[in-house]
Amino acid sequence: MSEPTQPTSAAPGYYQRHIFFCLNERTNGEDSCAHHNAQVGFDHCKAKVKAAGLAGTGKVRVNKAGCLDRCAAGPVAVVYPEGTWYTFVDTSDIDEIVESHLKNGQVVERLLVPPDLGR
Repeated sequence: MSEPTQPTSAAPGYYQRHIFFCLNERTNGEDSCAHHNAQVGFDHCKAKVKAAGLAGTGKVRVNKAGCLDRCAAGPVAVVYPEGTWYTFVDTSDIDEIVESHLKNGQVVERLLVPPDLGR
C-alpha cells in the first residue's frame, strides 16, 4: 500500500485564521466545556474580533464547535491553520488570544493545552 501524496502547494484559505470553540454539553454527568463557561468565551471572542476589525474574508472567523474531544483541558478552543489548542479561564485570557495570536500570529504559550491531554 502506498503512502498518500501530500499537496505541493496549498491555495490560500478563505480566512487567515479560524478559531473553533467547543461548546459541547454532556448531560450524562461527564464534565464538558459547556460546564466551564465556554459560551461566554465564544461570545466574548466573537465580539472582540469584530470590534478589532479582524472579522471577515481573509481575516478571522470565530465558530462554535461540538465536542473536540479534549474535555480534560476544558474549556478549549483551537486555532487553524496552525492547529494551536488553547484553554482559557476568563475573558482576559480570550483578550490575550485575540490580540496575540489572532491579530499578531504569536502563540500564547501559557494557555496551550498539553499535547497529551485528551478526554
